[in-house]
Amino acid sequence: MLKFILWCILLVLCWPIALLALILYPFVWLILLPFRLLGIAVGAVLDFLWAIFTMPARLIRKVA
Repeated sequence: MLKFILWCILLVLCWPIALLALILYPFVWLILLPFRLLGIAVGAVLDFLWAIFTMPARLIRKVA
């Protein structure tokens, strides 16, 4: 909603830039999509490594 309000303000202040932003937004989203997927994959690998390194401590805590 905030993006839409900011776009409406931009439309009132400078309509050519607002229309250009409206046209370019899907292309920018497509360009940034691989970086989002990479971020999700890196986050998953780091969570997996954290789980592996903390597993012995969790097992000892559960047994004791």
